[in-house]
Amino acid sequence: MSSNPWSMEPHRERSRYQFDRHTPEYRFRFEAITEEMHAKCPIAWSDTYDGHWVAAGNREVFELARCPHVSNDRDYKNERRGYLGITIPYSAPVIPLRNGILEMDDPEHRVFRAVLNPYLSPSAVSRWEPFIDEIVRACLDERIESGRIDFVDDLANIVPAVLTLAMLGIPLRKWAVYNEPAHAAVYTPPDSPDRERVQNLNMEMGMDLMSNLHEIREDPRPGLIDALARMEIDGHKPEEIDLLGILGLLIGGGFDTTTALTAHSLEWLSQHPDDRETLSRERETLLNSATEEFLRYFTPAPGDGRTIAEDCEVAGQQFKEGERLWLSWAMANRDATVFSSPNEVVLDRKGNRHLSFGLGIHRCIGSNVARTVFKRMLIAVLDRMPDFHCDPEGAVHYETIGLIQGMRKLPATFTPGPRWGAGLDETIDKLQQMVHEQRLAAPVTGAR
Repeated sequence: MSSNPWSMEPHRERSRYQFDRHTPEYRFRFEAITEEMHAKCPIAWSDTYDGHWVAAGNREVFELARCPHVSNDRDYKNERRGYLGITIPYSAPVIPLRNGILEMDDPEHRVFRAVLNPYLSPSAVSRWEPFIDEIVRACLDERIESGRIDFVDDLANIVPAVLTLAMLGIPLRKWAVYNEPAHAAVYTPPDSPDRERVQNLNMEMGMDLMSNLHEIREDPRPGLIDALARMEIDGHKPEEIDLLGILGLLIGGGFDTTTALTAHSLEWLSQHPDDRETLSRERETLLNSATEEFLRYFTPAPGDGRTIAEDCEVAGQQFKEGERLWLSWAMANRDATVFSSPNEVVLDRKGNRHLSFGLGIHRCIGSNVARTVFKRMLIAVLDRMPDFHCDPEGAVHYETIGLIQGMRKLPATFTPGPRWGAGLDETIDKLQQMVHEQRLAAPVTGAR
């Protein structure tokens, strides 16, 4: 990005802005770039990645996300109009497939989403709280006597992974098979020498997903996989490649975003010990608003791509069919016309209508899970490691925030304490039994 990246293109009646969210510069200059775009071009055209629109303003993102002429479709079989889904730049996956329901339009999207909803409703998620608390307890017990922990490796990577597998109906012991590829696929650059290894790990994960799908078809057990295995659309079973795409989306959404939110929030609380003490002391009134504020401020999944499906005018801007569009939830969440002091964390912020879970029909289906898991981890850390201090030298952030605003490492020290129970491996085995006996992964019908 240049120091003066924006210009006007009168014959197309649009602002141009040299926007590349995949560069390290975008992460380091996020606030400055966001403020500049809000002031000069809340909707701008960037020539990067074969050219695409960028919506940065809150009002503009809101209107475009709800516009019926904006498509999520990835036409990987080239059966419709060849749209490229939600990824900008587009890169063909090793296995041609869609990114689950995020790359489907209605009515197809609605059909699949209806199958998943009973497993992800507030009522369904609330049943998992004892399970979540127990896995969090075991993770902290593994480190509590040492006075040292890596909040990413030892906590925030593990809890969402184990829970997600439990909800899917996959044996919990396999969490490590899924953990590294789910994160590494996001933070490994395309030109990295490690890319081939990461792709192989993802292939291994994909094969295990398909193996579980086939196994559950033959010998059903409750969970999201079972729901997908049994569903029909107009009397026909969906293609397995579409089911694999949905399962991959559930893995990615269940793992990396919650990890990112937790790590960044704990890092911030370490840097603001007075706020941490206030949050801990006044959690009954502050926990919900603080959770929403951390979601707004850190926006773990910073945006999504779209394709303009019909010539239209939205938010005062003309769009042409086939043009690509990036909706920046992260920049919309820093719009000063909607949020006072947008670049500050305000734990008791009122009326926090952030866009971190997206908008419209594709709003994040796992939002109830994310909020619950984050809150249970946060409260446990505040209770058992109240004086934790994160090491700024050891913290490793993702190099870019183009896909996920995540962290790879967050080492911390704290005053050691006593263990409360069994270790991680033993606890996982007990939780597997709990899932089976209590049928935790069964759907809860009639709740949204």
